[in-house]
Amino acid sequence: MNDERLYKILLAPHISEKTANAAEMQGRHTFKVAGDASKQEVRKAVERLFSVNVKSVQIVNVKGKTKRFGASIGKRSDWRKAIVRLAEGQDLDFMSIEG
Repeated sequence: MNDERLYKILLAPHISEKTANAAEMQGRHTFKVAGDASKQEVRKAVERLFSVNVKSVQIVNVKGKTKRFGASIGKRSDWRKAIVRLAEGQDLDFMSIEG
């Protein structure tokens, strides 16, 4: 996998109260990923970008919500997230990444 593809797979960390607790207690970190990213690509991207060992990867397709904007109805975009479980004793450091 080339470096250009590597930077296109992981779009952003997905931060919420639930994911912060999972990261702290279980070593499970959540990322927004490209719509065509596979588990193997996500694993390689996380391992190369953060220099950690990945234990497992789960991929979830999140459906966009239907929302009302006044009288009109709209829909948020569908997106894909990856839940990455790290090996014991390892943690991600987002400040060490060059972008």
